[in-house]
Amino acid sequence: MSGGSHWRRFGRLTKVVRRRGAARRKAIRAQVLRDFRGAGEPLDLEANVSTPADIINDVLKDLKLAEGVEESRLRGAWTQVAGDFVGRQTEPVSLRNGKLTLRVIQPSMRFHLEQTKKDLLKRLQQELGANTIREVHLVLG
Repeated sequence: MSGGSHWRRFGRLTKVVRRRGAARRKAIRAQVLRDFRGAGEPLDLEANVSTPADIINDVLKDLKLAEGVEESRLRGAWTQVAGDFVGRQTEPVSLRNGKLTLRVIQPSMRFHLEQTKKDLLKRLQQELGANTIREVHLVLG
């Protein structure tokens, strides 16, 4: 394969082939460096930037501790969201995969909570975040 046909295979280097000697080497070097550095492509300055909160959440998810943190936040906010009377009649049992399980002491309170479940879910999502709780399940006990 002759030198000229070799350079014609590369589309970007065809302009460089016509030059000779030192000018040719300099032009080839400049083109290779532009290709290597990605000249002409705008850099995304936010590409690999993370906030400390994002890093902590990623670590907690990797260690499978995130649900435990959410559960402790839920227990702290439950009485505020549900109210004192309902808070004394119920207890958050678990929070797994966005499903909150509540233990209810009295059947009449369970019936009342079944009727107001959508409103309770909205208030919980406002307090803890929309992605934290997606469903509420009530158990008598």
